[in-house]
Amino acid sequence: MYIDIFYMIFWALLLLMFISPQLQFRQLKHARLSLIRKMEEKYGFRVITMIHRQERISFLGIPVYRFIDIEDSEEIVRAIRSTPPDKPIALILHTPGGLVLAATQIAEALKRHKGKKIVIIPHYAMSGGTLIALAADEIWMDHNAVLGPLDPQLTSSKGVSLPAPSILKAVETKGAQNVSDETLILADVASKALAQIQEIIVSLVKDKMEEDKARELARILTEGRWTHDYPITAEKAREMGLPVKMEIPEEVYALLDLYPQTLQARPGIEYIPYPYHPVPRKEVERRYG
Repeated sequence: MYIDIFYMIFWALLLLMFISPQLQFRQLKHARLSLIRKMEEKYGFRVITMIHRQERISFLGIPVYRFIDIEDSEEIVRAIRSTPPDKPIALILHTPGGLVLAATQIAEALKRHKGKKIVIIPHYAMSGGTLIALAADEIWMDHNAVLGPLDPQLTSSKGVSLPAPSILKAVETKGAQNVSDETLILADVASKALAQIQEIIVSLVKDKMEEDKARELARILTEGRWTHDYPITAEKAREMGLPVKMEIPEEVYALLDLYPQTLQARPGIEYIPYPYHPVPRKEVERRYG
């Protein structure tokens, strides 16, 4: 009898272990959609999110790096296409970048939308995320948020990621006759990649600035002036001529909190949330509607 009870408890706990993550995910998703709906009602725009985290599979601890891929572009393009033409869109970005093809598809779909386009960056939108931001009429950034350069990255036969401008500089410095055939091939592809990404940048921003300035911006973002992970601050982005607004609705920060990383991936950072006393319910309703 006791053995039967033990087995029942064992299987019940095992079932709970499998069901619990699903229930937690459903609760989080419901909370996200609820907050997104409140934002849409409060501000009058269609909210779309693309939030990438570096997470770990909890039972193995294997790192899983999230980035912009074709599945993202399919979903976001579908969301943009289903938005009424005159409805403003607010795209919340939190991403390290990703595939140029996917980012370009998203940027061009956003650009073609007839209503107002806003990209909101609470923390960072690097590389492909920056390309998407260029399609917006306004870029809302936190004071500490950053964009990133758009110099194309090519993969060598050894699997090493190489910046296109650096490949061209190496061939220019050493001379074509003093480098390998592989390097020459990479240089040819690098030259094409730079021309292509600059053309895309110009097409995204030329309605917001003169074409000469648009081409200068394209050169600055792609010529290899900085490393690929160089942080372009909101102030610097504004100096470059981008339509940056350094203000973000409080709801965006609350929404980002609803995309938690697993505990194994969290750094050793702890703090007591401020204010120290619980926020009264009326204050919460005032803030978030």
